[in-house]
Amino acid sequence: MASSDKKPSLILVIGVSGSGKSTIAQQLAQRHSLRYLDADDFHNEENKTWMASGKALTDEMRIPWVNSMREYLQQLAAEQQSCTLAFSGLRRAHRNRLQLPAFQQITLFLKGSAEHIMPRMQARQNHFMPPNLLQSQFAALESPENEPGVWTIDIQQSVDECVEQASRLLQSTVAIDT
Repeated sequence: MASSDKKPSLILVIGVSGSGKSTIAQQLAQRHSLRYLDADDFHNEENKTWMASGKALTDEMRIPWVNSMREYLQQLAAEQQSCTLAFSGLRRAHRNRLQLPAFQQITLFLKGSAEHIMPRMQARQNHFMPPNLLQSQFAALESPENEPGVWTIDIQQSVDECVEQASRLLQSTVAIDT
């Protein structure tokens, strides 16, 4: 394939709130000269206010959010822009909606227990997602572990170890600069 025909890369970093998606996606973007996107930036104010009040989003509330990410990603693909996207990806239908043939794509599932994640959420400052919604995140999660193109990263290890493991996966599965 000629280099001008090479597809851009899309690295989805998924998991429940507090699993480290933003941190790991940002570090991967920096390490591999990719554009970093955070799905939280695609939420409308109504959704953010809803969650900040301690209520979990419904699937109906998530659909416009997922669609806006899809549209933006299609734009980036047309511009040949590779990126990481920190995205909860709790529902399989939402993950499938972001499967875009214009990208070479990999999904990194950050897996951890509520007991491990809760202290992280409690330590966060100025985040619209309150810790009391963590259980609703686990309840909504449809595990992606048996889906094609999904790699699981155990977040019990350090952030640096997670990023290193993710970088090795990227280098072995998608054409990405080191």
